[in-house]
Amino acid sequence: MEDKERQYFELLKTEIIKVMQQTNAGISSNIEDWKGQDIIEFQEDLRLKVNAYFSEKWFYNHFKTMNEKLPRIDSMNILCRYTGYTDWSEFKYKNSDKITIIVEHKGSNRVFYLLPVLAVVVFILIWTIIKLGTITTYRFCFIDSDSKEPIRNSHIQVTLLLENESPLQLVCDSGCFTYRTGQQRIKFLVNAPYYYPDTIIRYLKKSGKSEEIQLKINDYALMIYYFSNSKVDDWKKRREQLNNIIADNAYICQIFNKGLIGLELYNKEEFIDLLTIPTSGLKNIEIIEMLYTNDKITSIRFTKEYQTP
Repeated sequence: MEDKERQYFELLKTEIIKVMQQTNAGISSNIEDWKGQDIIEFQEDLRLKVNAYFSEKWFYNHFKTMNEKLPRIDSMNILCRYTGYTDWSEFKYKNSDKITIIVEHKGSNRVFYLLPVLAVVVFILIWTIIKLGTITTYRFCFIDSDSKEPIRNSHIQVTLLLENESPLQLVCDSGCFTYRTGQQRIKFLVNAPYYYPDTIIRYLKKSGKSEEIQLKINDYALMIYYFSNSKVDDWKKRREQLNNIIADNAYICQIFNKGLIGLELYNKEEFIDLLTIPTSGLKNIEIIEMLYTNDKITSIRFTKEYQTP
């Protein structure tokens, strides 16, 4: 089989992938990776567009393995019609400018056509070394803006906001997290129980590989935590305080923990009862998220733990 024909066939496979991705955007861009459901969807799309069918065995023989022989001309014509061409001849004619002509060299001249390959390898090696040299590890630690003490909480959530990518959740152990990057800028969100959430933007410098980020304490969230953990005799005063800081239509949601899946919704009155009616089982409430409007709490997401009697 001539190398030129093989190049045309590889171009045709690329066109097949493009057609499939029009209706199945998640399918792999490498046809050799297709299997199972991907092949079934290709067979169905082929049937709908050109009323043809290739077996899974045929697919494996010609698309997933390097067969010494190209498919028969009638099969090539079907695939070309599937990709919008009249037949195999038209496909080759319209793609002739994309084919690389390889000239056979005798032994004494082999170095001539190996030199470009060696040059590419050297370029990639140099580029990799330079790229690795620009990657730096940065460390960010969170401290209380009032006490200047480290915030050590296993529930600190850091969401890295990347350009042209989905947000990335990072693990924040012992109040700090590290991140390796060659970028000049970093942007992330931080959420810590009993502190206001914040969006951090930093223009990175190699001279500043470690930084402390101050978080402002959330007095309302801390108040609710103390209410659920302290012994107070004046329940009426406590209820008045809670009634003043929570909006009447606040969204209040308990998130279950310890392997349980689900949530429970409370209205304002039920939540105040939870904090002010003493029960032997309630141990503590931990605020996950709290939102405000005009100095009123409008949304609370929390977890709670119970002591075993």
